[in-house]
Amino acid sequence: MAGITSRSFDSADETRDFKDGKGKLDLLNTEHGPVGRAVFEPGWRWSTHVKPIAGTDSCMAAHVGYVVSGRMTITMDDGETAEAEPGQFITVAPGHDAYVVGDEPCVMLDWVGFGDYAKA
Repeated sequence: MAGITSRSFDSADETRDFKDGKGKLDLLNTEHGPVGRAVFEPGWRWSTHVKPIAGTDSCMAAHVGYVVSGRMTITMDDGETAEAEPGQFITVAPGHDAYVVGDEPCVMLDWVGFGDYAKA
């Protein structure tokens, strides 16, 4: 194990594009597991831009992450809703939809749910 690891999402191990050019996921594969940075463009909605890739009725990934910029509304299958905003740490259980709020891209880092996210 290296004492220090420093990597850039700009040189990701893998990049996955969302439908209709509405964003992308940059993934780093680390010795501790995958870490992702997603950029969700204005107008992005999980049920429109990732559901066709995932093939599930709602997002079945669990997320543990941090909102870098932008805003996103997350709605659980049971109707519970919350807005994620810059500077927030979030956890989201499987079974949800989400969409970008406003005209600014929403950028998130995720340590748990992006390994298989939007993977064809």
